[in-house]
Amino acid sequence: MTPPEMILVNADIRTMDPHFPRVAALAVRGGRVAALGSDGDIRALAGPGTRVIDAGGRLVLPGFHDTHLHVQDGGQHSAESADLSAARTVAELQATLAAFAASHTRDWVLGGFYYAGVFGEHNLDAAVLDAAVPGRPCMIMASDGHNGCVNSAAMARVGLTAATADPEQGRFVRDARGAPTGLLYERATAWVDERRPAPTDDDFAGGVRLAQAHANAHGLTGLLDASVEERHVRVYRRLAEEGALSARILATARIDPSETVAGALARVERLRRMSLAPMFSVHSAKFFLDGVLENRTAAMIAPYSDPPGGNAPLMFTPGQINDLFVAFDAARFQIHAHAIGDLAVRAALDGIAAARAANGFWPAWHQIAHVQCIDPADLPRFAALGAVANIQPLWARAEPSVTEIAVPMAGPERARWIYAFRSLRDAGAMLALSSDWTVSTLNPFEIIETAITRQPPRKEGTHPAFFPEERLTLAECVEGYTVTAAIAGWRGHETGSLSPGKWADLILLDRDIYACNPYDIGDTRVLTTLLAGREVHAA
Repeated sequence: MTPPEMILVNADIRTMDPHFPRVAALAVRGGRVAALGSDGDIRALAGPGTRVIDAGGRLVLPGFHDTHLHVQDGGQHSAESADLSAARTVAELQATLAAFAASHTRDWVLGGFYYAGVFGEHNLDAAVLDAAVPGRPCMIMASDGHNGCVNSAAMARVGLTAATADPEQGRFVRDARGAPTGLLYERATAWVDERRPAPTDDDFAGGVRLAQAHANAHGLTGLLDASVEERHVRVYRRLAEEGALSARILATARIDPSETVAGALARVERLRRMSLAPMFSVHSAKFFLDGVLENRTAAMIAPYSDPPGGNAPLMFTPGQINDLFVAFDAARFQIHAHAIGDLAVRAALDGIAAARAANGFWPAWHQIAHVQCIDPADLPRFAALGAVANIQPLWARAEPSVTEIAVPMAGPERARWIYAFRSLRDAGAMLALSSDWTVSTLNPFEIIETAITRQPPRKEGTHPAFFPEERLTLAECVEGYTVTAAIAGWRGHETGSLSPGKWADLILLDRDIYACNPYDIGDTRVLTTLLAGREVHAA
């Protein structure tokens, strides 16, 4: 037998394979796990050219999968924008923007990742940005990707005036006279983007390289880009052909409400044909069924409970949802639905039920992402329909966007079912954990800590647990980043566990997260990340 090219010894390997749950060593041949066993067993397989990695007794896990993040756009946006994520006052936001504007001479000044739980109609408009960036066009985007703001120079440059009609699925916030204030909701941000200088394919390729390096450094070897169009596919295809991808990329193609069923299906089938590469493929269709609570575009079964009240409609009609889900399911695409409000979650489940009724069951593992609000009657429907709850546990904690916005809008009775992850799991739902980066960190260990504690990190002070009865266990979280995430991404036969024959995608950690204090899990560092036995990150 040909000796392995690499062996990993003196390790605490938790394989996530029930047949070999915990071993001390493994061997890699042809990029795949060739053998598992004791140090002695595996050392005996080594040949003269075999590389030996001594783990020093540390914990080794399968590489993690993030099944919902924005790889290409998030990477490119990070590379060209001021990081506004730490700003919590108007003065802090302005100071960061002004310093960034002074650091370059590019025509447009861009900022990203501001917190929509703090900045909104009450304190953010064009005048705020004018004071920081006078004379040059400036556009900033919230971390959630659903909100943005432009200054006066940007509005003049793109022709945004009181006479400009709101785009489909978007809104320009206006003052009492009907003039745009500069705030942009939903697809209004895309309206501005389409009228400013576009980044090049090289810029977006650089964004992918930045994002995947960031992901590898945090133990991620599988990624799902959560909203792509033809440009994304073109860039990924080029990087795959160049052998430049250091993570396995799946993608979900965005469907617009204005498309016909036949037109949308033909377009996405073409994207699928363009992306049949081992390291990159389009396998699913993305539906934004509603927006977010922060800008009052989340679709709820009953009206909002806070003083302004009101509600928001679904972004697709129920008939559209059912017709599109049935058609894409029949064409063997996975469905990937953005659903924040409980009405959007129910509509997604209804669409999946319609698809199953029309086409029968197959292991599609259709995913409903976010599930911020859910009616308890819908909890058991995930398991019954074979739907995956794609959740972002970092958000399930007491912070302004939750306690000051979501909870009052939901009201006391419905607030109990905000981020009801334990209830979903107990009802039999499969849970895939993810980040929605760049909305928030992609660090899975910070996310796991919050899933377990339902609290911010201790370094941010003392905070009450947000519905502690909805906490998850460490084992459930690791499963949600490995085995379940791989199944949900149609990769379970090749990744997700360190089983013989699967790819040797693995991570070596600086601590045993099974033994340390749960409040220390977020500080975990990844020392080494291997993709198919090849080192893609070393601390």
